[in-house]
Amino acid sequence: MARLARTAGLTEVQQEILSTVRDFVDKEIIPVATELEHRDEYPQAIVDGLKELGLFGLMIPEEYGGLGESLLTYALCVEEIARGWMSVSGIINTHFIVAYMLKQHGTREQKEYFLPRMALGEVRGAFSMSEPALGSDVSAITSKAVKDGDEYVLNGQKMWLTNGGTSTLVAVLTRSDEGHGEGTAPHKSMTTFLVEKEAGFGEVRPGLTIPGKIDKMGYKGVDTTELLMDGLRIPANRVLGGQTGRGFYQMMDGVEVGRVNVAARGCGVAQRAFELGVSYAQQRHTFGKPIAQHQAIQFKLAEMATKVEAAHAMMVNAARKKDSGERNDLEAGMAKYLASEYCKEVVEDAFRIHGGYGFSKEYEIERLYREAPMLLIGEGTAEIQKMIIGRRLLEEYRVQG
Repeated sequence: MARLARTAGLTEVQQEILSTVRDFVDKEIIPVATELEHRDEYPQAIVDGLKELGLFGLMIPEEYGGLGESLLTYALCVEEIARGWMSVSGIINTHFIVAYMLKQHGTREQKEYFLPRMALGEVRGAFSMSEPALGSDVSAITSKAVKDGDEYVLNGQKMWLTNGGTSTLVAVLTRSDEGHGEGTAPHKSMTTFLVEKEAGFGEVRPGLTIPGKIDKMGYKGVDTTELLMDGLRIPANRVLGGQTGRGFYQMMDGVEVGRVNVAARGCGVAQRAFELGVSYAQQRHTFGKPIAQHQAIQFKLAEMATKVEAAHAMMVNAARKKDSGERNDLEAGMAKYLASEYCKEVVEDAFRIHGGYGFSKEYEIERLYREAPMLLIGEGTAEIQKMIIGRRLLEEYRVQG
């Protein structure tokens, strides 16, 4: 096992799970990732392997057929998977956010109906919060749900839906003014709906269309889509938690888990970039010796390794904070911000170590160079993280009097 990014205090069960995932990544993901990514091909065989390992039920409680593991265990597994191919970690991330939201906020009936099948990977989750014009301003969503008897009618356009085509359950955030009069704060008039659909593209249920995959610079393989609602009718019992007006808080709780996940992905990609850089530096010779023996390259490797280690430590701290039941928005924001920024820097340094070969699609670092920028945006930009961090610090260090 590599010296970097070790985690102290893990149980034997956690160590066994991580060892199994690491072996799977080394044998089943890394050898095929670049080829699949260049073809933008969905990694069905890899996903089937993850289902066999039980990873789709990793954090789902045992009473619902899952493994009942912690966020820390999940984050460390994501770190390993992202080290192999970041797109695969995206496939399980949105699934787990929806499962987590159901576990924390769902009614008993909703948990019993969805979670056992999600644990088996038979129901695959995605969540939909963003819209084309709102960016990071969640309070500005325009998608709307209007009550009509025992149903709600949903209309609107959602954007950047990971697993939009392959998922069969989408947690969709809309505005729902029913029961919330004029003057109500925007975040108190939002509701999360549990929308079941067929996998695929086009009209996947009456009133719901998934147009197709968005063509992206990186983060390929996984399907990223829009979601169009035009008279989509949803039963009232599919309001998450059974009560309207709580959607913003439910989504933000899920996003905290998502930010730990993005931090873990950044750690995994950075680890792989370091591995590629340190390996190539010992193979490539200039001026009669491996470039790893040049002080300039050693300095670069030292900086890369330190960033990998620091990001991993902050990610682990954020996960453990959430597992303890304490508020972790400060720690999750810091971890997401640092890990994504450091990931970009470590990948670029590994790219520089490869020289001209880093620009060739034959080398894995070329793929990582295109994937890393997504982490700067996903689950909130650096600017959003710094706003969260700054506000929380002012709460903690408020001057009295």
